[in-house]
Parts: sequence; structure tokens; C-alpha cells
Amino acid sequence: MQPTTHQGAPAHAQQPQTALIRRKEVERLTALSRSRIYDLMKQGAFPRPVVLGAMSVAWLETEIHEWIAARIADSRKTAGA
Repeated sequence: MQPTTHQGAPAHAQQPQTALIRRKEVERLTALSRSRIYDLMKQGAFPRPVVLGAMSVAWLETEIHEWIAARIADSRKTAGA
């Protein structure tokens, strides 16, 4: 029997899913070029990737979506000012 939460849902359903996505998907989601992504990372203004191996990295999908949401929120504040 699987552990459940107080709402009766399986415990694993309450845990955030941590998907890793590759650079091409990050580019597609953000509409940024590869060079712009790396420039923003140098400035500390974009999520850092997870090192998967000697020549392989990926980003946490949740961090990319949070970054996108923050950009939307910032643009709405500026537009309404």
C-alpha cells in the first residue's frame, strides 16, 4: 500500500517533479539564443545548469518556468507603472 497525504492522494503526487531539460528546449521555452542564455548566466540573471557529465548539462525545468514567470511579472509591473 502506498503512503497517502491527509487528502488521500498518494504522497508522490504531492512532491514536485524535477525534470531536466536540455539547452535546445531552454531556448525554445525562453525564446533566447544560446549566447544570450550564457550571457545572462554570467550576469547571474539566469538559472545555472546541472552538470550531467564531462560535456553534458541540463536545466531544471521548474527553474526555467520560474524565470519565465518572473520576466512576465516584471514586464506587467513596468507596463502598469
